[in-house]
Amino acid sequence: MATVIELKYFNTFWLKKIKSVVDVVPSTTTYTSNVGATFTVALVAASEMNVGQEVTIVDGTNTFSSYIKERIGNTSFIAGEAPSFTITGTPTINFGKIINFDQVPSAYTGDNDDDWLIEESRIRGGYNNTSVDYGVKAYLVEDEPDQSHKFSSLIHSGIFNSRTGVNQTNQFSVGEDITRTIDPSNGSVQKLYAEDTNLIIFQESKVSKSLIDKDAIYSAEGNATVTTRPLVIGQNVAYAGEYGISTDPRSFAVNGYRKYFTDRDQNVVCRLSMDGITVISDYGMTDYFRDALSTAGPTTNINSNIVGGWDAHNKQYVLSIPKGLVAGKETLAFDERSKGWTSFFDYDPIQVISLNNDFFTTNDGKLYKHYTLANNSSSRAAFYGTTYNSTVTFVFNGAPSMVKNFQTINYEGDTGWRMRAFTTNTDNALSISESVFATTLEEMQNSLLVNRFKLKEDKYYADLVNRTASQNGEIVFGRSSSGVKGFFGEVKMGISNVNAGKKELFAVSTGFVQSS
Repeated sequence: MATVIELKYFNTFWLKKIKSVVDVVPSTTTYTSNVGATFTVALVAASEMNVGQEVTIVDGTNTFSSYIKERIGNTSFIAGEAPSFTITGTPTINFGKIINFDQVPSAYTGDNDDDWLIEESRIRGGYNNTSVDYGVKAYLVEDEPDQSHKFSSLIHSGIFNSRTGVNQTNQFSVGEDITRTIDPSNGSVQKLYAEDTNLIIFQESKVSKSLIDKDAIYSAEGNATVTTRPLVIGQNVAYAGEYGISTDPRSFAVNGYRKYFTDRDQNVVCRLSMDGITVISDYGMTDYFRDALSTAGPTTNINSNIVGGWDAHNKQYVLSIPKGLVAGKETLAFDERSKGWTSFFDYDPIQVISLNNDFFTTNDGKLYKHYTLANNSSSRAAFYGTTYNSTVTFVFNGAPSMVKNFQTINYEGDTGWRMRAFTTNTDNALSISESVFATTLEEMQNSLLVNRFKLKEDKYYADLVNRTASQNGEIVFGRSSSGVKGFFGEVKMGISNVNAGKKELFAVSTGFVQSS
């Protein structure tokens, strides 16, 4: 049976109830002394003697009445005025209700955990105080008065027109067609993005778009013709591909007509552009994202959410993924120019923001600007107060079917780079230290005994020294052998960024021969 609910709208006030003010109650204590309007009394708690309270002292035939202007401590206060007579003895002081609000609530300390807001129609919220009149009245016929959660539905208010002064954003008329339900089998709506005259809707397992102020009429051949209609949210059209944004709307980022987001349920990272949805995690990182997204932390903690954003300085999509049960995140970047994931970073952002081609992130309640040096410092890769070392990892795989003997390595770039590791499918080499310019004969002799890069004709080179442990049947192994053997070589170059300034690495190459 339908119910008829009469709704009466008061013209009301929002009142903030501060617990430290509400807790003040009348009390009594013993007078000790006074100097003018400054009184000293016996020990009284803050809830029994505080700013604004009525103060009454009866001394024989004389009566002093005022209010507390300032509370100095548990044994002293300043009244609104000094008594006109001399108080003798130790009469009783009576503290009443709060009657003066000049210093209320500024003299009290608020607490967000204890304070609250109430809507009140009576002046000062007092019992039987004067009430403001009713506003508009409405009658609502509701077949089902219970609250329901429409997790896959959209609703819009009336229009807003700043030019004509029409503002109906607080009107949701049930007599008009103001709702649109998207397929609930695709999960809840997580993100809305308005692009031109379309509304892009990101559900947990689907991405679609709804036409705004227009509709599409399809011919017998399946061709769509867009027509104008007085319909705010028009027909919903799904994008091809069973991909959604899961429950990670904070992974969304946009640049131009490209929208980036993650689908945790499918363990992929997607890009939505003019040609539809493209899985960009397939660009050489399928295994990585399959493992990283499947073990990512819960979405209930803001510090454990997948965070994405557009880096307007480097023109990259930056994505930060929590490590699951391990503290911290893994942050990496996708570059459209190289069509790949180019770098890992050591910072763990809570938010990623770009403004006027500058890149910002937030962490621990602070805003940080990237790609700029701190004051009086030349250190690079300094994130949130910590300076990290930089590394570059790549693979040598020339003549992939040949078993090679890698003998030397050289690079072109700035001094300071060192080889941290060189491994093949069977061997590994000793690390190589950065180049040091020798100025004395002793330093030149010592450099011959240290495995470090040497500068020759504007190029740094070094020999690869094998440090692989012996295997059964080997006669020559480790440092006794020349170079490292294998089909391919994986190299990690690194540099310290502490006051190092700008360091560039242009090219790295290796010399190898066919293994005999």
